[in-house]
Amino acid sequence: MASSSDKKELINCFPVVSVQELVKDPILTTIPQHFVRLDDQQPADPSMPVIAPTIDMAQLVSGADEYDVELEKLHSTCKDWGLFQLVNHGVSSSVLERLKHEVEEFFKLPLEEKMKYKVREGEAEGYGNIAREAGKLDWSDRLYIITNPIHRRQPHLFPELPSSLRNTLESYFLELQMLATKLFCLMAKALKIDNKEMIEYFDDGMQSVRMTYYPPCPKPEVVMGMTPHSDGSLLTILHQVNGVNGLEINKDGVWFPLRFHPDSLVVNVGDILEIFSNGVYHSIEHRVAANSERDRISVAFFIHPKFEAEVGPSLTLTNHNHPSLFKRIGMEQYVKDFFARNLNGKTYLQHLRIQNGSQQHNSAS
Repeated sequence: MASSSDKKELINCFPVVSVQELVKDPILTTIPQHFVRLDDQQPADPSMPVIAPTIDMAQLVSGADEYDVELEKLHSTCKDWGLFQLVNHGVSSSVLERLKHEVEEFFKLPLEEKMKYKVREGEAEGYGNIAREAGKLDWSDRLYIITNPIHRRQPHLFPELPSSLRNTLESYFLELQMLATKLFCLMAKALKIDNKEMIEYFDDGMQSVRMTYYPPCPKPEVVMGMTPHSDGSLLTILHQVNGVNGLEINKDGVWFPLRFHPDSLVVNVGDILEIFSNGVYHSIEHRVAANSERDRISVAFFIHPKFEAEVGPSLTLTNHNHPSLFKRIGMEQYVKDFFARNLNGKTYLQHLRIQNGSQQHNSAS
């Protein structure tokens, strides 16, 4: 077992900081400067929590009388919010219970064990913390891994995870892939495009997972659990593993804390889906706030197109009357450029927007 001084040496040896180890210091009263974010965007008002829009998957797959109403609700939520909580999602409760146990156990591992998966210089994948704008760090530790296609898996990451965690994640991924297929088919119908066009776009595409641990902070008002950003994915499915809230969204220029049903999954529209829908759907800028009392653990699953695909608006949704609002770019280059920005609001999406195009349109609405 490493001593406290050994752990500090481990932290200092690598371009990664373990916040989890930092908070174990019983006399931690001053937040290290590289975590302090006093100049960042306005704080959310904790007295104004927002209940995230709810979509009931059972009503969308059963063909019940409520189907048309729920489909329109899904469509309008993707346009107006870019985020919803999905209830009756069909993901096995036993898989979710195993996932909770395994992820919690991973973050309980000694620092030396977790450092086997450390972020390597110049890369985004791995365990630890990555500097954001101006070199600031988030108040969280994360393990980020590309999991699909299989041949893109880094040999020192997913294949080397504890077998029980790896097997549980594989089971979880299979369930989310089935769920995502259903959601994409529903969105295709709402957007009035062919299922085949939507499915071919994401089938066997890039998939990745981010497991994040947010320790309690003695001064949560001066740090950021995760920096403000929109997801670069087509779709993100988030599981709040231990049921602790902290997610905040930027709605109409105002930050609001979100509250969720404890058994729901949180689904985000990603930047690529905003591009693919030619601006009909909107990704949501979000962040995670720290708190002083409880740790928070989440697992985010990101679904993207194939690396060989081209990121751009659907040909079905663009014509003379509705020109493309976004540039076209290869998926491989898109990923490189997105990660080069180290999460920074919606700046990459704005970079891809065609400046002389209309900012909005009502195609497929």
